[in-house]
Amino acid sequence: MANKVLVADDEVHIIHVVAIKLRNNGYEVIAANNGVEAFDLACREKPDIVVTDYQMPFMTGLELIAKLREEEQTRDIPVILLTARSFAVSQEQQDTLGVASCLSKPFSPKELLKIIRDILHQQQLVVKC
Repeated sequence: MANKVLVADDEVHIIHVVAIKLRNNGYEVIAANNGVEAFDLACREKPDIVVTDYQMPFMTGLELIAKLREEEQTRDIPVILLTARSFAVSQEQQDTLGVASCLSKPFSPKELLKIIRDILHQQQLVVKC
């Protein structure tokens, strides 16, 4: 069964590029254009990992992560946060919210794919122990 990735970004071209890269590598992709939609999809679809932009309408990426951590069914989903260089997220914020990885825009889809693989692989190792 393919791992399910939720990609949340208000920039459609980023969702498109990331989705193509992920689908070409065997992942199932669901997409959201804002934080509210992403939260609803995460609760309904239970993705294996979430990739979210920091700056989105209605609910920022950080607000989305905080909300995911409040819900039992989404609490443990790893999240990768995409940020524009001008929006630095402190290590303390990342630790508090349990951000699995932070990636600055512009980023390489290949690099994002590697991070997703590494995080999911680590999770599988933890589950097996």
